[in-house]
Amino acid sequence: MRYRRREKNGGEQSQATPCPPKSAEPQTIAFSQRFTCTIDEACEAAGLGRTKLYELIGAGHLATTTVGRRRLVAVQSLLSLLQANMTT
Repeated sequence: MRYRRREKNGGEQSQATPCPPKSAEPQTIAFSQRFTCTIDEACEAAGLGRTKLYELIGAGHLATTTVGRRRLVAVQSLLSLLQANMTT
């Protein structure tokens, strides 16, 4: 961000404020390390449809939270559900 400041004698002096360096690539977090994911991300990760996912939520097999109108699935809940089904 740059701005100009007038000096007392009427001249202008430019002064630059330091900007934090921007990284070339945005940092991503591994899916298993995230706290929550969206319904679409949960469907993609589990290989299930939205209807089946909402059935699991309704039955209490998946923990969710809502923020405003957005429903988020707890990733640990989804991973433990998938792990339990893999062992049986």
